[in-house]
Amino acid sequence: MGAHGQGFTEQQSEELLGILKQRFEQNEQRHEKMGWDNILLKLNENPEKLAVLHRMEETGGEPDVVGYEVETGMFLFCDCSKESPTGRRSLCYDRAALESRKKNKPESSAVDMAVELGIELLTEDQYRTLQTLEEFDLKTSSWLETPEEIRERGGAIFGDCRYGQVFVYHNGADSYYAARGFRGIVKV
Repeated sequence: MGAHGQGFTEQQSEELLGILKQRFEQNEQRHEKMGWDNILLKLNENPEKLAVLHRMEETGGEPDVVGYEVETGMFLFCDCSKESPTGRRSLCYDRAALESRKKNKPESSAVDMAVELGIELLTEDQYRTLQTLEEFDLKTSSWLETPEEIRERGGAIFGDCRYGQVFVYHNGADSYYAARGFRGIVKV
């Protein structure tokens, strides 16, 4: 099991910290004026969050620091893969949508997988903020946390970036596409 539990070994932990540090240093525009040492300290104090980042990395998310919450003193890690994470595509929106499909069901849903990974789907606001750092989802799209009033009517929202513009649109929550996944956020 290793020191970090959940099948996450000390060696995997060291490798992941190396990847995260390198990504942090190569993408300063995402987190100006934040020092890696402070983040490393937080990660070492919260091994369960490091395990979450490991799962994000394993599913193609390429997590990186995108913000800091002054009120909580926490760093925000978000999936920063150029396109929607490859290990999290072809998913309908949530469990209810999955169960409503009579045939050709996808393997899982974005909401269920986010819970499994220990992350939250991005809200529309978080997604738009992420897109101000650089352009993401130029060929893919990402499910977003859907407001209850839309979900109650059978829909769900997703975002992408086309023609230099961020678009948020809707689909039936039970739909799924090879080019649609989801991005998540975790606070450390």
